[in-house]
Amino acid sequence: MQDHRSVSYFAHESSYVDDGAHIGNGTKIWHFSHVMPGAVIGERCNLGQNVVVMPGTRIGDNVKIQNNVSIYEGVELEDDVFCGPSCVFTNVNNPRSHVSRKNEYQRTLVKRGGTIGANATIVCGVTLGEYAFVGAGAVVTSDVPAFGLMVGVPARRVGWMCQCGERLHPHVGHAACGACGATYEESAGLLRQTQPSRAKAAAS
Repeated sequence: MQDHRSVSYFAHESSYVDDGAHIGNGTKIWHFSHVMPGAVIGERCNLGQNVVVMPGTRIGDNVKIQNNVSIYEGVELEDDVFCGPSCVFTNVNNPRSHVSRKNEYQRTLVKRGGTIGANATIVCGVTLGEYAFVGAGAVVTSDVPAFGLMVGVPARRVGWMCQCGERLHPHVGHAACGACGATYEESAGLLRQTQPSRAKAAAS
């Protein structure tokens, strides 16, 4: 285990951070977690209890990974992603114990701001668009559009979510968030933001 006194992140004494892992400033790694060589974790992240981060994975800044989540090789989480308790990633579509498929890992990308609910499963090879929202227990088997609200098994899109996490209710192709003021336009099954939230606009 590395000497955590000389680094700028926190790792609980029961966790393991292997040599060759790269961890950003202000990140916290909690009980019984294991970060393996070659893993890259950004700044201000929070890894809950019993989290495993495998070699070759990339985690952006301000990512929150709740208890009992494994980030397998081939998974990339961009900035501001939230992974709920016990959500599941995979990296092989057709695993067999007696067949090595280490050269067949598929890439899974969760883009900036995405939320994955508790006990949801993300089947490998898919991309979750920016600020997509996967409900608890859903099973995602295909790409998710930006801001898409996904529920069910297999997951289907049932609506849209604002960047701030409130559900949107588009009318004639347009939507405005009552909570933060962001506005959106819906076209051809996709949603795009046309005006940022009041807080974001004031900060810029």
